[in-house]
Amino acid sequence: MKKSIFLILVLIICLNIKAQEVKTVSRDWTSFRQQLDIVSGKEKKFKVVASVKVETEDESAWAGVWARVDNKDSENGFFDNMRDRPIKSNVWKKYTIEGSFDSNAKQLNFGGICSSNGKFYFDNFKLFLENDKGDYAVVEIDNSSFEKEVIDGVIPRWSQGISKGEIVKVKEFKIKSNTDSVEGRLSIMIEGSGIKPNITTIGAEGASPQIGAMISMLEDLKSRVERQVMNMSQYEIDYLHDKKANRIGALIMHLAAAEAYYQVFTFQGRSFNEEEKKKWSMALNLGEDARKKFKNHDVQYYLDIYNEVRAKTIEELKKRNDKWFEEIQPSYGLSNHYCWFHVMEHQSSHLGQILFLQKRIPKEPKLSVPQKKMD
Repeated sequence: MKKSIFLILVLIICLNIKAQEVKTVSRDWTSFRQQLDIVSGKEKKFKVVASVKVETEDESAWAGVWARVDNKDSENGFFDNMRDRPIKSNVWKKYTIEGSFDSNAKQLNFGGICSSNGKFYFDNFKLFLENDKGDYAVVEIDNSSFEKEVIDGVIPRWSQGISKGEIVKVKEFKIKSNTDSVEGRLSIMIEGSGIKPNITTIGAEGASPQIGAMISMLEDLKSRVERQVMNMSQYEIDYLHDKKANRIGALIMHLAAAEAYYQVFTFQGRSFNEEEKKKWSMALNLGEDARKKFKNHDVQYYLDIYNEVRAKTIEELKKRNDKWFEEIQPSYGLSNHYCWFHVMEHQSSHLGQILFLQKRIPKEPKLSVPQKKMD
């Protein structure tokens, strides 16, 4: 189509992949995208259409076409990834996402997403934008049918991930070109493997009902903390937001220390002894000493400590029953049930703090090596 149709709407496909940061993570889903910069004087509609099929025996597996509008000043715009209508058919079909953006829009992102174990096929992406006459016009997409072959997991003219400036490669997924296509010679096939199903239930095997419910909730919150921090770099885990903040590594230690305290308080009816105070007090109280001490360890160092404490919690809770849960600790007038509820909500509170801090971590400064002057 002619460029003259777009007098107000300016679209630039962002293809400078080499300048983007590459990050490798571990999780149960992956995605790919193209991105367009948008300048529009009024509201415009758009459609993203693609052919998709899924081959899997994993009931939790699904695929989708997705689109997101990023507005100015980091405000949220339109978003849809088909999660409420997941693609699971093993037959090629066309799927459409319809959305809109207005004068506040900054960028349009679109692509494919898939989750869990299986083979996910994508082909023949099309983008349509409303023109000034109110009609949909086709916008050319480079490598829309993936005829340029995937090399080492890189889809030419597309980026992995969902965010500008960052390519996210997910360990559990392999991307290849495939001859099973609906347009041209090739499609892309993304294969997920080794992914454990994420089944969300309340209760734990081998525990009484109330204790089992508490164990499952403790574990759910702990897994959320782990998912947020497990791929963080040393720079990120040690980043200090301000002089009164805590490093994320220290916050994980704090969660472990608080849980260790409630272990001795509820299982043994006492406070920390001198040896335990020496081990846990700094992490429990945080402050300036903790800011100095809890750094220069990778995230797995903190998670290993957290995991060790949690394993003991589960072991000890399973030795007890719901009647024990309702017993009162006389020193504070708290039931054992309330104490472990507090451990659970304590995790939730600091998870929020971790999320707050993560969003405020600036990019790691690059060290420049001064060049030696030549005589």
